[in-house]
Amino acid sequence: MNVLGNTEKNPKLVLSDVCKNFGGVVAARDINLEIFGGEVVGLIGPNGAGKTTLINLITGVYKVDKGKIYFKGKDITAQATYQRAIQGIGRTFQHPHLLDRCDIWTNIIMGSDMAARKKHGNKVDLDKVLPELLECAGLQAIYLDDPMSKLSYGQQKLLEVVRVLLSQPDILLLDEPAAGLNNRETQYVSDLIRYAVKHDIGVLLIEHSMELVMSICDRITVLNFGHQITTGLPEEVQNNTEVIEAYLGGGLADAED
Repeated sequence: MNVLGNTEKNPKLVLSDVCKNFGGVVAARDINLEIFGGEVVGLIGPNGAGKTTLINLITGVYKVDKGKIYFKGKDITAQATYQRAIQGIGRTFQHPHLLDRCDIWTNIIMGSDMAARKKHGNKVDLDKVLPELLECAGLQAIYLDDPMSKLSYGQQKLLEVVRVLLSQPDILLLDEPAAGLNNRETQYVSDLIRYAVKHDIGVLLIEHSMELVMSICDRITVLNFGHQITTGLPEEVQNNTEVIEAYLGGGLADAED
């Protein structure tokens, strides 16, 4: 669902001139970003460009040095990480953060528990929602009482997306969800993102797979050394000379690493 041009709908997440330095290293400089419900925004750039740092700023892991972050019209710049999570900002990690010593069901239930803790959250109908999500992730055949070690690395990454979707987020931040996944698992990532869009969740997608980014994103923001090179439609970014020179080194097809 492309919401561009819809002036009657307010963005769920807004970053305004967000800056972050680590000593003399610029991690984010004057970043401006809007994400609407039901929209997928890609965030691309070379390693070290500041992509994961931006997610950490949005979630409150890092404090911004300058600028503001607004969520559903409210200034959350000074809020703690747990407050942002309860209000509806969900995320995944480059490597899945799961409870390795617990069974699959215990890991899953953490998502629905988070939904129940939200001030205006609705109780998740697990009998209805969970089978749909597991099917989207290609995990419908797993046994929920199995230990996490029964799942492959790719399955664990997909399960983490399922878990955060069960928390009923308004914004979903995905940090390289397809990294280390095969083609079929990458398609499951796409299916889960489409599920999020269908449920009016705004998605920020960090990903090196240009095929995935170009196929599913409504808009793309390009970072390089903490600087926002451009934000635009996929075809605009793909043909942007500055993007090609600074990041792609000759073409989008060479962007995967």
